[in-house]
Amino acid sequence: MRCRYRYNAWATKPIGEAKAITIVAALELGRRRRLEDSLRLDKIESSHSVYKIMQPILGELPHEEFWILYLNNSNKIIHKGQLSKGGITGTLVDVRLVLKNALEVGATALVLCHNHPSGTLKPSRADKDITQKLKTAAQSLDIKVLDHLIITEKAYFSFADQNLL
Repeated sequence: MRCRYRYNAWATKPIGEAKAITIVAALELGRRRRLEDSLRLDKIESSHSVYKIMQPILGELPHEEFWILYLNNSNKIIHKGQLSKGGITGTLVDVRLVLKNALEVGATALVLCHNHPSGTLKPSRADKDITQKLKTAAQSLDIKVLDHLIITEKAYFSFADQNLL
C-alpha cells in the first residue's frame, strides 16, 4: 500500500491569526512570570540582582523611564517607584522628589535605574550629571546612592561596576 501524503520538512505554512494570538499570549505570560520572580528578589546584592528585578519592567519599553529602588540598611527594597516617564530620547528627573520619597519611606540607600530604548548602553553626559547631582544631594541627608543602571532588553550598564560613582 502506498502512502498518498508525503511529509516535507522544508515546506512552511503561514500561521493563522488564532495561532499568532496564542504565541503572543504565551510570550506575555512568560514576561509576567519573570516579573513575578523578580518581585521575590527583595535584597540587592549586586548590579545583576537589580537588573533581574528591573529588566522585566524597563527592558522592552519604546520610551524612556526613570525608576528608583529605595533600600533600608540591609539593602532590602522597601519601595520601588517610577519617578518619570519620558520620550524616546530622554526623561526628566527631579532631585527634590527623589529625596522627598526617600525620606518618606525611610530609605538609607538608593539605586537609580533607567532604560535606553535605543539599546545603547553608553551613558550620556546627562546620565552622568544627574547621577552626580543625586549622589551629592543624597549625601547631605546621609543617604547613599549605591548604583545607577542603564537597562536595555538584553544587557545593562552599571555606574558602580565601572567606577563612575
